[in-house]
Amino acid sequence: PVLDRFVRLRQHTGRDYQDQAYLLQRFDRFLVEQKLFGPRITQALTDRYSRALSHLNVRTQYNYFCVVRQFCQYLALDDPQSFVPEPLRHVGSQGAYVPYLYTPEQVQALLEAARALGPAGSLRPQTIETFLGLLYSTGMRTGEALALNLEDLHSDRQALYVPQGKFRKARWLPLPLSTFQALEAYRHQHTRRHPSRPTQSLLISTTGARLSYSSARRAFGQLLDRVGLCSRKDTALEPVHDSPCPDLVEAGDASGVPRPRLHDFRHTFAMHRLLDWYRDGQDLHARLPALATYLGHVDLRSTQVYLQLTPELLEQVDQRFHAHFLNHVQPPGDPS
Repeated sequence: PVLDRFVRLRQHTGRDYQDQAYLLQRFDRFLVEQKLFGPRITQALTDRYSRALSHLNVRTQYNYFCVVRQFCQYLALDDPQSFVPEPLRHVGSQGAYVPYLYTPEQVQALLEAARALGPAGSLRPQTIETFLGLLYSTGMRTGEALALNLEDLHSDRQALYVPQGKFRKARWLPLPLSTFQALEAYRHQHTRRHPSRPTQSLLISTTGARLSYSSARRAFGQLLDRVGLCSRKDTALEPVHDSPCPDLVEAGDASGVPRPRLHDFRHTFAMHRLLDWYRDGQDLHARLPALATYLGHVDLRSTQVYLQLTPELLEQVDQRFHAHFLNHVQPPGDPS
């Protein structure tokens, strides 16, 4: 019950806290399995829990222990004798997770594989295809896509309304024509099979209920295997939204090789948009605030996390600098 109150308190501050709540469930199970029902958290208890996590990736250990430490700080407000452990060693940026950037060909292969999903005659293939296409073409957070209702697709504006973004920040998302037409086609099939009020979920399961994160992620894992991309089998944390806790870091492969995640569609969207602007000769200083707004960020610092220096981007930067040099730096008639 105290864990529940703590999670609700964090959510009342405007944080989503779903990822952290998931990690706290493991601590709760640990307490039950160890039959530890004492009145307070002790150092021996947190040490034992830390040892129980020792088989996990270092970054994963850090994530799990981070939220336990936050919970201990909450308990210590009412009970000064409740122990607050020191944080585990922070994993430096050198070992930070590198997002997986999908190629258009890989996205197309995933969408085609989604159409072949079972069960036969169900809406599931179209649901998963629409879900992945939505993430790729809009850069929405996974949780935002799953929370959409039928009424959030506005035909008169050719746009989606996101009523509950991170920190409860609502926003409009103008849609590319192909994305809008795909959503309209899916909504037509949806309402034909499951006539209901417009407040019904946009993305639904085989039973007609809202598509859950676990079901979407399970289907995504199947698709990764079918198209030959490495599936992430030991993921300890894949954020439903952008991680709302600054202490929460991404669990990555010890080899440093990025593995595809649903959240990486958001990274891919940001990078492909940046590349398109470079190729079109757009002023990035003027465009980046628009990208931050579209992604639902409060400032450009959050958007910078999604912008990686790739070979394709480096080539575009080099070409733009070369053109600038020829037009503004090189003296007229200089053959060098």
